Amino acid sequence: MILLISDLHLEEERPDITRAFLHFLQTRAREAEALYILGDFFEAWVGDDGMSAFQHGIARALRALSDTGTRIFLMHGNRDFMIGRAFCREAGCTLLKDPSIVSFNGEPVLLMHGDSLCTLDVGYMKLRRLLRNPLSLFILRNLPLSARHKLARKLRSESRTQTRMKASDIIDVTPDEVARVMAEHSVRTLIHGHTHRPAMHELEVNGQPARRIVLGDWDQQGWALQVDASGLHQAPFALS
Repeated sequence: MILLISDLHLEEERPDITRAFLHFLQTRAREAEALYILGDFFEAWVGDDGMSAFQHGIARALRALSDTGTRIFLMHGNRDFMIGRAFCREAGCTLLKDPSIVSFNGEPVLLMHGDSLCTLDVGYMKLRRLLRNPLSLFILRNLPLSARHKLARKLRSESRTQTRMKASDIIDVTPDEVARVMAEHSVRTLIHGHTHRPAMHELEVNGQPARRIVLGDWDQQGWALQVDASGLHQAPFALS
């Protein structure tokens, strides 16, 4: 069995989500051969050198799971794209590129966070290109921690404001981009998060049936996609 989750947005201000995640690690995840976390694991990340006691605690919990034999894979999201090797070493997880192709039940499956698919959100895509540029990342990582925290708060505030103001189709994935990316990677299944709109969408790619599975975010409830011999199944569960 394999489990996939995304968009937990872990932060000290949401202890209910943290408790639910730690319980998830100690129970259901221990039965899995692998756990994939597809981005926005944390609400914000200013750099491995700025890890808080809370974030170190999450890393220890992941390491405890890894030590039982469950492989853990972590992908950057738009909130935590500065997670680096130091955190991964501490947590016992492997950092995945976005996008990545894996094999589930003998089928190639494309994994993404999903923000790069929202091409109609022109303003966000420009900001994404700027922040993910290697030179920008180098500059960000070498700013004082206080400056990075201030910038993170500013970006979070602006993101929330703009999300409320934008039309729903702009902050969702662009269908043509989904089809293009799936065709480029020669896959018929795409799994991503980011949009907070859990669903399974049927579509066609190069005239062939395909599917796009959107992972749910952890807020009012938790979500996990399970891959086993019978297929792929996603269901919500209570946080408490």
